[in-house]
Amino acid sequence: MTESAVASSGTQAPATLRERAEAALRSLVDREDARLREDQWTAIEALVARRRRALVVERTGWGKSAVYFVATMLLRAGAADRPPAGPTVIISPLLALMRDQINAAARAGIRAVTINSSNVTEWDAVHAAIAGGEVDVLLCSPERLNNPAFRDEVLPSLAASAGLVVVDEAHCISDWGHDFRPDYRRIRTLLGDLPAGIPVLATTATANARVSTDVAEQLGVGRHDEDVLVLRGSLDRPSLHLGVLPLPDQPSRIAWLGQQLARYDGSGIIYTLTVSAAQQVTEQLRAAGHDVRAYTGQTDTAEREQLEADLKANRVKALVATSALGMGFDKPDLAFVIHLGAPSSPIAYYQQVGRAGRGVDRADVVLLPGREDQDIWDYFGSLAFPPEHAVRDALAALAAGGTMSTARLETQVDLRRNRLETMLKVLDVDGAVRRVRGGWEATGREWVYDGERYARVAAAREAEQQAMLGYEHLDGSGCRMAYLRAQLDDPELEPGWRCGRCDLCGGLSLDPSVDVGAVQQARAAMDRPGIEVTPRRQWPTGMEALGLDLRGKIPDAERAEDGRALARLDGLGWSVPLRELFEPAHGAGAATAGDPAADPAPTDPAADPTSPAGPVEAAHGRDGLLPAALRRPVQQVLEEWAPALRRGDGSPGVDGVVVLASAARPELVTHLARGVAHILRAPVVGEVVPDPDRPAGRHDVNSAQRLAGIQRRLHLRLSEAAVAGLPGRTVVLVDDYTDSGWTLAVAARLLRQAGATAVHPFVLAQR
Repeated sequence: MTESAVASSGTQAPATLRERAEAALRSLVDREDARLREDQWTAIEALVARRRRALVVERTGWGKSAVYFVATMLLRAGAADRPPAGPTVIISPLLALMRDQINAAARAGIRAVTINSSNVTEWDAVHAAIAGGEVDVLLCSPERLNNPAFRDEVLPSLAASAGLVVVDEAHCISDWGHDFRPDYRRIRTLLGDLPAGIPVLATTATANARVSTDVAEQLGVGRHDEDVLVLRGSLDRPSLHLGVLPLPDQPSRIAWLGQQLARYDGSGIIYTLTVSAAQQVTEQLRAAGHDVRAYTGQTDTAEREQLEADLKANRVKALVATSALGMGFDKPDLAFVIHLGAPSSPIAYYQQVGRAGRGVDRADVVLLPGREDQDIWDYFGSLAFPPEHAVRDALAALAAGGTMSTARLETQVDLRRNRLETMLKVLDVDGAVRRVRGGWEATGREWVYDGERYARVAAAREAEQQAMLGYEHLDGSGCRMAYLRAQLDDPELEPGWRCGRCDLCGGLSLDPSVDVGAVQQARAAMDRPGIEVTPRRQWPTGMEALGLDLRGKIPDAERAEDGRALARLDGLGWSVPLRELFEPAHGAGAATAGDPAADPAPTDPAADPTSPAGPVEAAHGRDGLLPAALRRPVQQVLEEWAPALRRGDGSPGVDGVVVLASAARPELVTHLARGVAHILRAPVVGEVVPDPDRPAGRHDVNSAQRLAGIQRRLHLRLSEAAVAGLPGRTVVLVDDYTDSGWTLAVAARLLRQAGATAVHPFVLAQR
């Protein structure tokens, strides 16, 4: 609790409940002058003395965690003429939040433990400590509530004996929340089963009035004696200086960011919308001499902990992070938060900028929006709850097949793994399926597809996206902080109020000028194409159920080698024209003026038919051929890759090029393959072609289904001479893009089985 109100406290020994509460607070924050805010005391008194249920909606840094830790200390010690209570159960969404909370509890002598995905080896010891009464606070993730062993063996006794149940980041309970997290809906069931007399506290900083009402209603389930106590305070953040700076393109944004970092005292967070962007921005800023590190959902747990510690100790200038570094991360002196691309809602934006300025007088918060933001929002929106037919197929498969693992069920339905898992969690909450040891099983309970609810969530997300665009385009008559407060229905926002601190109120001046040399350097880094394509190494589980004898590790003698792609589709730089090439309906507005791919250099070697690009350029401007802007980077990737393909004696290591024939883009792939062959000085020796009598497979299905369709459809088309000469040869396999990786895996396997010694894939894009 970094912003607790303070005043001088007396030396008299605690006597009243409030005096005991403030003594606990002083122990928690290690400050002799600490005093509770009035709403903090109201919440604590309701929980401890009256065992009520309460929802606290207050800004980040207000001191919500102090409420439940102080209440825990009082309940565990015995207060309000009641015997000592059992441990507090805190349902918390993120590991970073858990780590901070455990450290805060330890400082006050509170014995806190956690059960989460990163400490599996400690679970048995934690369960034993809970059973032995040695734990004051247990922190667990909402997902843990559905672990069969925890749910059936630990949770019932823990819930029955708990002294307090806390739901942190409670906006996730609501379907109206900005992050529809199914496991949070399970909390409603948990609360309904709690014995009478166990108080419940829900906390959040990011809930508007609609979400607050929804959460309060769900908190009140099973209780008819009194309403849920709702405490909502001002969401103004006096230390934050908000601003928006539109810049012409991504290189300009990177260059501006590099300049600005040198001007800031202290450290901060740079948010990006995708993992790929976080990694690329980190590389560019580090190349420019800035001590920054990437922090994403793919970062190893131990490394995350180290990165958090480094940022807190100011050993790095910034973490370039996705939303994985968000709720609960506590660094009171965080000096700035910069967004390279806008989150999809003002609620999410307010939550992330709330990391800054919690314990300092000023923190700058800058949004650098990009034209690609809408494309990224659309992608994440495409992962919404599946259509009814897909849900019914899954329920039917479970009813017929009994207990099934997710991997096994994946072979029976047309859904990718992440959508399938989310769907199963929703069905579990709704009572239609149940997670058990070994997987999932159908309950047989009648289930109704709640299309209205899913449409409501989709509509709410669309409205939030429009509201975020409204924030970006505010004019001088508006106020950034007033806009955010209004979006969150701040009850204390007065008509006409202005913060006096943002760029529209005159409190922040953002200079859009960027050093030309820095822009050129950023552009050159983004202009450098090429990423590694890692081959598939393991067949999906359950392929035998689809009639295919594919299981376990893919044998070395049947596997592709490492390959190359021009870029990832979700990245920066060359990703922009690639998105335009493959997704013209969604990517037409993605290219930005001055982007290296949108503005090809006039000296592009592909403009000369006699250049090494050769056939790649031959029909410049004709529909279906490789766009001119992509020819030079293709050549660059191949020429830089070629030395790694040489044999031990230094001779060229590629004997031939094989085309992965495309039904959707035959001219593009053929054109690309001819150019690749010319640059690598190897002949095109044949094709891997789809069976014309089999329809193209869907791209929105799971891994096993995708593989099965590809395996049944592809076959080699090589001349007799090529077949005879293939054994012992190395080939490059050319396709337009790779998504699941199974097309490349199957094609490479066919070539390896026909005798090829090595198969190296080359594609334009990796999804």
